[in-house]
Amino acid sequence: MQKFSQHTGYVVAIDRANIDTDQIIPKQFLQKTTRTGFADHLFHDWRYLDELGEQPNSDFVLNKPENQGASILLSRENFGCGSSREHAPWAIQEYGFKAVIATSFADIFFANCINIGLLPVALPEHVIDYLFQQTSIERLQLTVDLINSQVILGQQRFDFTLTEFQRYCLLNGVDAVGWTLKKQDKIDAFERNLPIWQ
Repeated sequence: MQKFSQHTGYVVAIDRANIDTDQIIPKQFLQKTTRTGFADHLFHDWRYLDELGEQPNSDFVLNKPENQGASILLSRENFGCGSSREHAPWAIQEYGFKAVIATSFADIFFANCINIGLLPVALPEHVIDYLFQQTSIERLQLTVDLINSQVILGQQRFDFTLTEFQRYCLLNGVDAVGWTLKKQDKIDAFERNLPIWQ
């Protein structure tokens, strides 16, 4: 996965709470065996007026011309709830988002984001409210700074927290499996010293 240290991009805001993984990527689009091809179906039931995805819903935020090229997704509490499908963060990332900012996240969704290098940022509700207000005034551009664990809007800075391990993985572009494999020499040495009966 790619390293993440800092990203500046435009925001697209979906003003809904409890957006679940079936809304992010509906179950009928989960047949693929690779991590690609999911972006076309991101928020499918909201983006399109038909099942095939041939008639865009012009009222949905991702379809509005002013939101094209946005790379930061802003939403409300409990984002990514529901089933624990990895396809949801895959779809969000493949669409072009580098970070998701919300009041809170479902635990498994949060972990799945970290595992692919998509940064989930939890901010207090009053800050989220303020950011939503700003999106109604102008096309909002934010900087998400993982090095200093801050979201930056002009001169304003909003702190967020991750565990040190989560920060390490994102900053170094390594998932949990990759981190484990960095210890391969120690794993091999441990196995060589095991008694035969084990």
